Amino acid sequence: MASVILPGVGLGSGIDTAAIVKALVAADKEPKQNQITKQVTANTASISAIGQLKSALQAYQTAMNNLNSTTTPAFLGFAATSSETKFVTATSDNTAVTGNYQVVVDKLATSSKVATATFAGGASSAIPTGTLTISQNGTDYTVDVPANSTLQTVRDAINTKLQASGITANIVNDGSGSRMVIGSTTTGAGSDIVVSGIAELAVDGTQPMTAGSGGYVSALAVDAAFTVDGMSMTSKSNKVDSAVSGLSFTLVAPGTSTVTVATNTSGLKTSLQTFVDAYNTLVKTVNTLTKTTKDSDGNLTVTAPLTGDASARALLSAIRNELVTVPAGSTSQLSVLSQLGINTVQADGTLEFSSTKFTAAMDDKKLGGEIQSLFSGDTGLLARMKTAVDPYVTTDGLLDKRTKSLNAVTTTLSNQQAALDSRIASLTEALTKKYNAMDTLVGQLKATAANITSMFEAMNAQKNNS
Repeated sequence: MASVILPGVGLGSGIDTAAIVKALVAADKEPKQNQITKQVTANTASISAIGQLKSALQAYQTAMNNLNSTTTPAFLGFAATSSETKFVTATSDNTAVTGNYQVVVDKLATSSKVATATFAGGASSAIPTGTLTISQNGTDYTVDVPANSTLQTVRDAINTKLQASGITANIVNDGSGSRMVIGSTTTGAGSDIVVSGIAELAVDGTQPMTAGSGGYVSALAVDAAFTVDGMSMTSKSNKVDSAVSGLSFTLVAPGTSTVTVATNTSGLKTSLQTFVDAYNTLVKTVNTLTKTTKDSDGNLTVTAPLTGDASARALLSAIRNELVTVPAGSTSQLSVLSQLGINTVQADGTLEFSSTKFTAAMDDKKLGGEIQSLFSGDTGLLARMKTAVDPYVTTDGLLDKRTKSLNAVTTTLSNQQAALDSRIASLTEALTKKYNAMDTLVGQLKATAANITSMFEAMNAQKNNS
């Protein structure tokens, strides 16, 4: 009776040699493959975690830089408000004193604006070659005028070279012809512009413009005139920084306003909460990337990508140390954050901010001015936090080096996988050949046995018939 050969079963032996080869190869490959797979998974998770950590640190640094900005200080102890911002705006610094100041603006500081004599040919009027000199407040600014220049090309040359110095030019047609008008952002009496060097463009900015000659437009530059609590003052600029200690006024228009200086409780509270939130976001990110969690049985066995990582531990230690560090030589009565209602949550290392305790501290100890000293400046908490974080986030810093190291591991594991795949392919080929040869031999032996059996059966049949 003919035997049934199943798919994958040896034709000679009837044995599933393909399954045997597959099982042998799998048994050989599995331990090493499991090892590589486990390492690849862990390494990939670590690379991702380092990326998340660096992003969190960069976001934290951005928040610290914003709070420590010199242009928009966040921790001002005092706040100045103007009753009429259409006339005066005001800001205060840490040396301000609470109180009210009546500011009366009589006139604003103005800048110089001059115009040349008219040119009948308009913007395309030819201008002789030479060096144009624009003088203001004892400073000479020069512009080279090459051959074939026109009024328009001279204007463009002035704007290209002198705009950064606050001097600009344009062309205006007043009906009798075109004039080049030159203006400046510099204000105050005595800052009138004088143009010389090329006769056709010469202007004496101390003289009025007429129909046939150049001169100042409208009026000479003047100082601002104002009073503070009845005391008359002048300023070459509309930004007044020295009239009242700790206050800076910006004169906007003639009129009267009352400037009030008070403790900046609300602003400081907002800034402190922003600091706490930024700090907590960073700490929570680090905790997520490093904390061991419970498995389904309630045991702490599930590790995070950076569990036990020395860099993460060092980072947290560095920023936490700055929370309790008192700068050398500090004489401030404000030395620890707990005085402001900021305390550490022992369970996870985050901070909690009590606005109630903060308000009480402000009312009791008047700490407004000292909060800025604690947080801001070169030795303040924000700057020290930045210094602690910098080594981790700078280009080719600690985290970049760690990422490079992990990428090198990725390459090594990829090479190991390629080597394993190559060895398994060779092993599969060798075992397949070996079992095919065995199957062929078994088939040959079965055929020989069948022939011998047939011979004996034929002999027995002949004997029985005789």
